[in-house]
Amino acid sequence: MNNVNFIQIYFTEERIESLIFIIIGSIAFTLALIFLSIIKYSFFKGLAYPLLFIGIIQIVVGFNVYNRSSTDISRVEHMINTNKNQLQVNEIPRIKAVLTNFMIFKWIEIILIITSIFLITRFYKSPQTFWKGLGLGLLIQAGIMLCLDIIAEQRAEMYLQFLLKA
Repeated sequence: MNNVNFIQIYFTEERIESLIFIIIGSIAFTLALIFLSIIKYSFFKGLAYPLLFIGIIQIVVGFNVYNRSSTDISRVEHMINTNKNQLQVNEIPRIKAVLTNFMIFKWIEIILIITSIFLITRFYKSPQTFWKGLGLGLLIQAGIMLCLDIIAEQRAEMYLQFLLKA
């Protein structure tokens, strides 16, 4: 596989995952609005807040990544074809920062999962169903985000290895 193909595949996969983020975020956002405006039961209100807030993050991040990926392809292809030193100066530090961010995001998501499990187990037999819903919403959203971030991190790690060899 040549350099241009690898770059196009990497950013195309990034773009596909950003569409998945947008879809999941949109579903979560819609469900949250339904839970808050129509169902209004305490459990579903608790469930709605993480769906709403993390859903908004998923939509925003998804749109940003999707919109910039075409520019990224052109930018990196230009660097490889005209000035490979720019990879060392610009692209490698950028992707290393992305990988550092993934590490931070994973820890945040793990903390949210632990928090959600605590909420679910702490309020399991309680009549306060809001907290069980909040815990379930956090568990769902943090679990999805953790899975998608692990996939994106693995892809970014392969991309970094490609850049180091280019």
